[in-house]
Amino acid sequence: MLTFLLTRPTEQVPRYYRVEVAYNLFGEYSVMREWGKAGQRGQHLLVWFSNLREACFAAEQWRKRAMRRGYNLEGLSK
Repeated sequence: MLTFLLTRPTEQVPRYYRVEVAYNLFGEYSVMREWGKAGQRGQHLLVWFSNLREACFAAEQWRKRAMRRGYNLEGLSK
């Protein structure tokens, strides 16, 4: 499982954006995106892919897009 947790701390109520790649029992890969305000129930979207390469490419594209919108990576050791 690969997870990116991004936050936008500059707003009054911090927002989050999560991108997660996962493998299921049927041999498929999924990319789950979840976003919303911290402490509240957010929205989510699940997209299926037939191989890991496509799933990781899509996850990376969504991560880059979120970072262009002001989100920052959280929880990574430096």
